[in-house]
Formats: sequence, structure tokens, C-alpha cells
Amino acid sequence: MAILFSGDFHANKTIEINSITEKTLLNRHGKELYGIIKYHIILGDAGFMRPGNDKKDLSNYKTLACRPFPILCVLGEGEPIYGMKNVQETDIGIGETVYQINEKPFTAYLKRGKVYTIDGIKFLVLGGALSMNIDKRKNKGTWWEMEYWTEQEKRDLFKLLETENNFAFVLSHTGPHHINKLLFEHIYPDSEKFKDEVAFLNDEIHDRIQFCEWLCGHWHHDEYYCDKETGRGYDYFYKKTKALVSEGGNICIYDEKQYDFFKKYTVPAE
Repeated sequence: MAILFSGDFHANKTIEINSITEKTLLNRHGKELYGIIKYHIILGDAGFMRPGNDKKDLSNYKTLACRPFPILCVLGEGEPIYGMKNVQETDIGIGETVYQINEKPFTAYLKRGKVYTIDGIKFLVLGGALSMNIDKRKNKGTWWEMEYWTEQEKRDLFKLLETENNFAFVLSHTGPHHINKLLFEHIYPDSEKFKDEVAFLNDEIHDRIQFCEWLCGHWHHDEYYCDKETGRGYDYFYKKTKALVSEGGNICIYDEKQYDFFKKYTVPAE
């Protein structure tokens, strides 16, 4: 079993679909790994269902349906699903329910502040990030207040973490604030992204949990940082893809060069 990860998709606004087509994935990872992918997880800003984007969404779904595995999305910034009511919730057997938005390929959003377990691998799923140009987005009808965590969501999460705080992986859109600054301040010294209250929230969560790797997107760069003191990894995705492979009690992370080994963890199955 493998789980594929990629970064922001933006409803394919900048031809990001080229990074996740069947042909690209076969070239990157090889037929053996491609054949065991169980889920593809997009780490925020998938952008599906954007108002007025129906035809483009259908085209994207048609391309993605050529691949034999479902898509699960972390909530990003400005996701249209934030403004939708009565979205279908579906139980796919990974713990919490998911918000289903398409049937073929099966496409759904993971809930933020929830724990999901896929083949014994335990994930804490977060989400959201600061939107840029909020006033402009409001005028266009492409900003929704729910992209920020509610106070109740925060309370529920911290209550959960009092008794459940050991995870294999954390999935979010933006990363923890202190890691964001470490990796990107020299590139974007004055970026509004460093004022993101969601990233500060991620810092609070970071200090209350144990985990092996934190996987995220948002910054439109492919970067990796390993804290030598703790051994924790922080992986930022954009155009790259990586795969987690569960192998007899071990979790191996493979890069995108024909099944090249990247990192290995021993994580007890739940």
C-alpha cells in the first residue's frame, strides 16, 4: 500500500496537473510503486468547485480519472468548499468521515482538526492558511470566513490532544510558523504569510504533539528540512510528489526518481 502526496493544485490554474498525471507518475515513480497507490493526498489549495469553473473542473476530473486511486484533499486557503452547505459526508473507513465532492475519480476533503488512520498509519489533519488580498477576494465572491479555524474547532482540537498526541504524520496546508520562517524568510522577507494566524496555531499544535514528519504545501516551493536534534522532518510540496509505503510495520518514504528510497520510520500500527 502506498499513499501519494503532492502540493497545491489551484484547480489546475497554472497547469499543475502536469505533475500528477498518470504518465508523469509512472515516469517518476515507476510501475511497481504506481500500482500500489491507495490514495493521493493534495496538501491544500486543491481549488475544486470554484464558482464559474465547472467546465475546467470536469476537464480536470476527466484527466485524473485515468488514474486508479481516489483523491483526498487537505483544506487550504480560499477553498470553495468553505462556502458550501450540506456537502455530502462519506465514511470510507479511515476513521472520520470526509466531504465528498466528486464520484469519479472519488474526490473528497479531509476535515481539519481530525485524526485519520490509513492502513495503520496515523495522521493528524490540520488545514487553512491566510488568504492574500481578502478585500479583493470578497468582492469577487472567492473568500469565505470558514477558511479560519473557529474558536470551537480550536478548543475541540486541544481537548483531543490532551489524550491523543502521538502521530506518524501531520498534514496541513501552511507549515508551523517557525519552520516557515526558517525556510522562506530569505526568499520572502516581507511576506504577509509570516503574519498568518493559522501558522501560529500550527506552532501551538507542534509543541503539544509527537510526530515523525510534517507534510504541507502553500509556499509554492519544494523544500525539505530535518531537525537534527529531534529527527523530525518538515516536507513542503509544490510540483514534486512523494509516496509513503507501509511495509511490515515500517513506513518508507520514496522520492520521485523511479522508486528511490528517501527515508524510513518504524511506526507501530494502530
